[in-house]
Amino acid sequence: MKSEASITDDYRPSDDEPFMNDNQVAYFRHKLLSWKGDLMSDSKDTIEALQDSTRSIPDISDRASEETDRALELRTRDRQRKLVAKIDSALRRIEEGEFGYCEETGDPISLKRLDARPIATMSLEAQERHERREKVHRED
Repeated sequence: MKSEASITDDYRPSDDEPFMNDNQVAYFRHKLLSWKGDLMSDSKDTIEALQDSTRSIPDISDRASEETDRALELRTRDRQRKLVAKIDSALRRIEEGEFGYCEETGDPISLKRLDARPIATMSLEAQERHERREKVHRED
């Protein structure tokens, strides 16, 4: 088996190889860890920026604008925190050998879907059924 670094540099999962073979697992692990690293770096930058912006702003409109920016930044940070939790969950599924399989049906999730959204836990069909059921319940 190639090293994980060389696999991810030029490797792309394909349907003509065994599903979730060592190369695919290494590819998705690398993809998830890179994504998490980027989010954590962004988070650190956000925290530093928020700490720097705790200055007193005398003009009320400037202060309001600053508060709006901070609120938006905090909402973004919260979404990133939730995304990191989903990435950690996907990494756990990789370690447990469950990554890439639909949690509802147990069927493989398409490689195309996993490549686009490696935190996916359901196949596209199961996800669509789930969303239709949610929509019906919201309309009640």
